[in-house]
Amino acid sequence: MGISREHIEIAVAILTGVGLSAACGFRIFLPLLALNLASMFGYIGLAPGFEWIAGFPVTIAFGLATILEIIAYYVPWLDNIMDTIASPVSVIAGTIATASLITDIPPALKWTIAIIAGGGIAGLFQGATVALRAKSSLFTGGLGNFVVASLELAASAIVSILSILIPIAAFILTLLLIAYGIILARKVYLRKRSP
Repeated sequence: MGISREHIEIAVAILTGVGLSAACGFRIFLPLLALNLASMFGYIGLAPGFEWIAGFPVTIAFGLATILEIIAYYVPWLDNIMDTIASPVSVIAGTIATASLITDIPPALKWTIAIIAGGGIAGLFQGATVALRAKSSLFTGGLGNFVVASLELAASAIVSILSILIPIAAFILTLLLIAYGIILARKVYLRKRSP
């Protein structure tokens, strides 16, 4: 009993969903817009019940939301307010992004994967960006937040595109970003503990 085509399709769907979820941790609506466009043009398939994501009205909604979100993160005081709103919403967006792509497995397993892997990775990356923006605000009085916002936007775009075109590359990049975050957090922790 080897690996079937169906197993590969499920794995690719999970990798794509988790990659898009990671991108949701940087920006909520850009990855959802990428998912919408990729599904609308038939590049990726959606799970039953999620066909609405491929609709043109959703393109308009996600497009406008993406533009507003990008602008909001470039306004020094508004970016911190956005982080408060974006933290729970990114988890929901990551869960939806992953669930919308997984087919041919029992619903309980699908939603478990979507919530833990999709929502969890989105929340992890969102939490990291919140911490980074807080440090930037503290040390630069908010002036450095422009750079943080630009890096987050670029990361969201790159991870979204990779997730759709080369899911395994997006997954590897996500793992590398997590490893880098752990190393960085460990250095900060050890620096605080040393006399």
